[in-house]
Amino acid sequence: MSLLQPGDRFPDLTFTVPGGEKVAVPEAFAGRFGVMLFYRGSWCPYCNAQLRAFQRASSTLEDIGVGVAALSVDDEATTTELITKHKLTFPVGFGADAGTVAELTGAFVNPDPVYLQSTGFVLDPEGKVVVSVYSSGAIGRLVPEDVVGLVRYLREHADD
Repeated sequence: MSLLQPGDRFPDLTFTVPGGEKVAVPEAFAGRFGVMLFYRGSWCPYCNAQLRAFQRASSTLEDIGVGVAALSVDDEATTTELITKHKLTFPVGFGADAGTVAELTGAFVNPDPVYLQSTGFVLDPEGKVVVSVYSSGAIGRLVPEDVVGLVRYLREHADD
């Protein structure tokens, strides 16, 4: 397992959202910037706050061409409840195999109970990592304001 560095291609990761649709990242972002979030679970207050923050920022993110997706080890019913509770409009996957995701991305895994620690990636339109944020615990995670500022900066300086 190695950490993804800026410039690395984000590995192909396919997950299922409630209802059975498959989402493939980075392809799901379709040539836009993307944010891929791994969250600990619906029980985590910090994760709930992060997901709500990205939902509140969704129109700003959409305006600057940034897609968002999230994934956890939670089951389908728990994930559906979380999506409904927070009115999430971006894809939220369930049933992640923590070991496989960790092997692909370097995300930290809590051993017992097994879940992914908070991890976030900002991807460029080619599916390469711009920023990776790894947390070994509850705090230390991407926030939408930083993503908005970063993408605006990158767009303004694209020809420098």
